Amino acid sequence: MNDDLYRALAEHLDRLPGGFPPSKTGAELPLLKRLFTPEEAALAVHVTLERAEPAVIARRVVLPLSEVEPRLEQMAQKGLIFSVKPPQGSVLYQAAPFVVGIYEFQVNNLDGALIGDLNEYWGTLKRRAPVRTIPQMRTIPVEASIATQREVLAYDHIEGLLAAQDRFAVAHCICRKEATLSGRGCDAPEETCLVFGDWADYYVRTGRARAIDLAEVRQILTAANDAGLVLQPSNSREIAFICCCCGCCCGILQGLKHRRRPADAVVSSFLAQFEATLCSGCFICVDRCQMQALAVADGQIEYSAERCIGCGLCVTTCPTGALTLVRKPEADASRVPETLEDTWRVITDAQAAQRDRARG
Repeated sequence: MNDDLYRALAEHLDRLPGGFPPSKTGAELPLLKRLFTPEEAALAVHVTLERAEPAVIARRVVLPLSEVEPRLEQMAQKGLIFSVKPPQGSVLYQAAPFVVGIYEFQVNNLDGALIGDLNEYWGTLKRRAPVRTIPQMRTIPVEASIATQREVLAYDHIEGLLAAQDRFAVAHCICRKEATLSGRGCDAPEETCLVFGDWADYYVRTGRARAIDLAEVRQILTAANDAGLVLQPSNSREIAFICCCCGCCCGILQGLKHRRRPADAVVSSFLAQFEATLCSGCFICVDRCQMQALAVADGQIEYSAERCIGCGLCVTTCPTGALTLVRKPEADASRVPETLEDTWRVITDAQAAQRDRARG
């Protein structure tokens, strides 16, 4: 009986953005059992991407509000669903994708057992046709690499993105934390995951992050650039978060790095441009590039535009100006949804269409 509950939950999560594919070994069930009690699994399938009051969810599941409301709050505290606490009225609850969402919300709960379940699941996923849609995250350049360019739009400009926010928080990067606990971490700073607005409120309210001000946000971004971290915000003009990612621990960057042409798979408005005649041969950029778009051959820099994701990390430390960023001609604001919820709708619609085609 319990397995049926968790299979239903796995199918529910698979319909959310990014999906939750089945594994070859059934490893998704032990993972979900570690995270959700049977009662939570039965309730979670009635929580959708549309934010709802506990009374609405109680009617869906046909249980008393007195039972459903505390359980929803407990699930939000455990990072199994997302919650928003408006200034007035009831707390609203929303489903969270497995990634970006439930996995990241486990930042305070990582231990050897959970990491083992995660690795068993991710290591045995069944392959299926990719969904033709937009990703949940995109890449934007570090501020110093584009500060002098007039054509930068607000949704590509870190200062423009931050100017629209009034609540800020910072959490530990779960990718680097998991890598460190597994004995394969790096020396990049760990407290670098920036969250904003409702996401900042949720992270602080549930003890996953600490509230900070705009000045500290800028300090963290400066430290991220110094450490060679790629900025990956939510793929929305009104950002929910910015991840500061390293190519050795971040699953998304690792996935991109293994592609022959990462530039084709990433949402990014910029591309590096290399002028060989200006290069002094310091080779700092080679170490900074997370996608191996820059390499040394016969004592000179070789640049592969097809591997560039436009992060700007090579530009900020180039002493001669041999590396600059140029805007991709096809880049435009219409490709970036307004909010993360809008992004999720685009993704879930594409996933549903693929399932319909598969059913024939």
